[in-house]
Amino acid sequence: MSQGNGRQDLMVAKDAAALTGALASGVGRDLRALRKSRGLTLSELAAEVGRSVGFLSQVERGLSELSISDLRRLAGALGAPLSWFFVHEGVPPEERGIVVRSSARRPLGLAADGLTEELLSPDLGGAFEVIRSLFEPGAELKEPAQRDTEETGYVVSGALDLWIDGRQFRLKAGDSFRIEREPFRWRNPGRVRAEVIWVIAPPIY
Repeated sequence: MSQGNGRQDLMVAKDAAALTGALASGVGRDLRALRKSRGLTLSELAAEVGRSVGFLSQVERGLSELSISDLRRLAGALGAPLSWFFVHEGVPPEERGIVVRSSARRPLGLAADGLTEELLSPDLGGAFEVIRSLFEPGAELKEPAQRDTEETGYVVSGALDLWIDGRQFRLKAGDSFRIEREPFRWRNPGRVRAEVIWVIAPPIY
């Protein structure tokens, strides 16, 4: 999955004033949501990045400014690209937290080779998240995954083999499914990329 390296480099080159503006636009809120989705406490994250709990608490509430180096360490500790925190750049204030334009989707980490994912939800602060997953031909999750969530998926295009709690299903465009805290794995058996839209509660990314 692309990590938005070009945009990330641009963000790194920006000055402190730009970072302060980005923070006011939601960096603190995004940091809190991402930390919670990772199951980390403030104390655990503070220890990981070498900052105080009080400082991170103020950052999450938008009361303290972050340097680029601080933000880089936080992004690394949370497994997110630096560009994740600058998604609000250029977004009209009335759309923030409500509308996600196709050109401003946030990339998510790879679950396996051949899988690219984007966050369609405005942020991770709600009761659920919506994700767009693209499975390349032959891509496969070989070891079952299991998470404490309820998930529904809709196959937009292509085909996907899905194993849910040991049961195998061949899904094609227009099919949908649900996974309730069960072990699952997947494979794209086709020759074209498969696209699936997932709704996951609670958010996990």
